[in-house]
Amino acid sequence: MRAVLIAAAGLLAAAPAARAGDEARGAEVYESCAACHGDKGVGTDGGPALVGIVGRKAASADGFRYSPAMKRSGLTWDAAALKEFVADPQGKVKGNRMPFDGVADAADRDALVAYLQGLK
Repeated sequence: MRAVLIAAAGLLAAAPAARAGDEARGAEVYESCAACHGDKGVGTDGGPALVGIVGRKAASADGFRYSPAMKRSGLTWDAAALKEFVADPQGKVKGNRMPFDGVADAADRDALVAYLQGLK
């Protein structure tokens, strides 16, 4: 029992460091998003800014013209929805205007979402 508690304590202590590593990797993955979504808080004509996306309703950022498909999606961008969307944008929201094939690697998707969760 003591060994289990020590192991659990070690995992809990490592969690913030792992999250920081995920966010650093996520920043690298985000570089492929930045061309259309801008540098953190500044969107472009190609995509809305992604600061504060986690918890935000899809198609709700001011100043961007969303596709009818995204407006109808009814999504709220939580971690699960973001991971599904960045894996296959057209599969998740058919008919959206995002010309991106997706992030194939699950670890990269996890890291990207960790990074997006940290954008405030």
